[in-house]
Amino acid sequence: MRIIASAALILAATAATALDPREGWAVADSAKSYAALLADLKDAVKAEKMGLVTEAGPTEAAAARGETIPGNRVVGVFRPDFAVRAVRASEAAMIEAPIRFYVTENADGTATLSYKTPSFVFAPYVDEGGAALASVGDELDAVFAAIAARALAAD
Repeated sequence: MRIIASAALILAATAATALDPREGWAVADSAKSYAALLADLKDAVKAEKMGLVTEAGPTEAAAARGETIPGNRVVGVFRPDFAVRAVRASEAAMIEAPIRFYVTENADGTATLSYKTPSFVFAPYVDEGGAALASVGDELDAVFAAIAARALAAD
């Protein structure tokens, strides 16, 4: 399993963190608000020449029902050239695309950015997809780390 560990991305858990670090995840607290981190993530995805493929979150749905929950958004990110390479290596691995970032609002008004590293996401398929799929995961690890670093950077 190839996992990029970056001091800028994998930080020690604090009381403000919405999610505990887990195997294969990058979890980083931010001083930014939920809305600011989400906007900066979307900008970072574009800046790193990736596509924002999906967005989902229960916050707005809960508000429509008269309920209030902290900000919570999953953002799916991918790009066609990676999709073609991944599906050629392992058709089954494409069930994992797009690979997702997770923005969560913390009780103190800050936000956390989390994601499963692409190499971790694709790891169950590497026996089938071999070096070609492992290479896609490794390349995407670097891209996702760059997106996260850009999104987390202070304004």
